[in-house]
Amino acid sequence: MKKRLGSLILCGTMLLASGSLLAQDYGHDHDHGDQRYDHDHGDHHGGGFYDRGHREGWYRAGGRVPDEYRRGDYVVSDWHRDHLRPPPRGYHYVRSDNGDFLLVAVTTGVIASIIASH
Repeated sequence: MKKRLGSLILCGTMLLASGSLLAQDYGHDHDHGDQRYDHDHGDHHGGGFYDRGHREGWYRAGGRVPDEYRRGDYVVSDWHRDHLRPPPRGYHYVRSDNGDFLLVAVTTGVIASIIASH
């Protein structure tokens, strides 16, 4: 029983760690101006999803996406169309206003990985 539990914990840890390998940090700010993906998703704090995330420090693997970006137009329901792999159970893709896809835990909002739009 202990071996099985240890194996499950190890597999879970490896799954979470492997998602962060897809994250890309270019180390510089992008000036996207008012370019938006499909909709104007500006928030009331100035800037959009991408700009706000960098300003507040959560737009990175391990960061937590605010609730308002984890529902509605941001959630990617047709990941096939965007040539993405199926999200693991308990995760979904969220599309940033700059075109990046974020693999996000449904219940916690923690970002497992970021797939750059470039």
